[in-house]
Amino acid sequence: MRIDIITVLPELVLPFTQESILGRAQKKGLVEIHVHNLRDYSTNRWRRVDDYPFGGFAGMVMQCEPIDRCISQLKSERHYDEIIFTSPDGEQFDQPMANELSLKENIIILCGHYKGIDYRVREQLITKEVSIGDYVLTGGELAAAVMTDAIVRIIPGAIGDEQSALSDSFQDNLLAAPVYSRPKEYVGVNGESWGSVPEILLSGHEAKIKEWELAQSMERTKRLRPDLLKK
Repeated sequence: MRIDIITVLPELVLPFTQESILGRAQKKGLVEIHVHNLRDYSTNRWRRVDDYPFGGFAGMVMQCEPIDRCISQLKSERHYDEIIFTSPDGEQFDQPMANELSLKENIIILCGHYKGIDYRVREQLITKEVSIGDYVLTGGELAAAVMTDAIVRIIPGAIGDEQSALSDSFQDNLLAAPVYSRPKEYVGVNGESWGSVPEILLSGHEAKIKEWELAQSMERTKRLRPDLLKK
């Protein structure tokens, strides 16, 4: 799989793509992540990629030409399954979308910035607009990082224990069950007991543990995210 990220702030995105699961997945040859500086595609002597909006609106708007030049260059080299624009008014990013995108061969993520991008880019080049939440960020770089992490970590081989990814929250529209580790009983630094690990998890009875896990997932989803149950 190949992911191309287009941004005006590559120094914000690059370090994230080189560490942890993303870094290891690239070293294993499971994914290629390329970060492109949009300013490299500007024909302006000052490498500007934005200008004032028509109509007297506030803010600055990313222009068509540098985006068109960058995406056209990439498309001349390979086919892209999706060209994604990070936008607060896009489709809500969730685990099913991450699963779907992880099966693609090549995708582009265009990071929005300033007041937004010239709407003609969205009409002519973008195949999918995606939001990571109902709030506005300074730019789409954080959204691109979130999406890239969620997509890559579920590619087979990206993490050591593939079953771990499959049991994450939202994979089946349920929140994950509680997890515990050693010690069995813990006393906090203030001297108060934090309780014990549920006995069922110490029983070694796989079927009963699975039943407990499902019941806990259902209970937590119903209490914390009842909207997921409607899906």
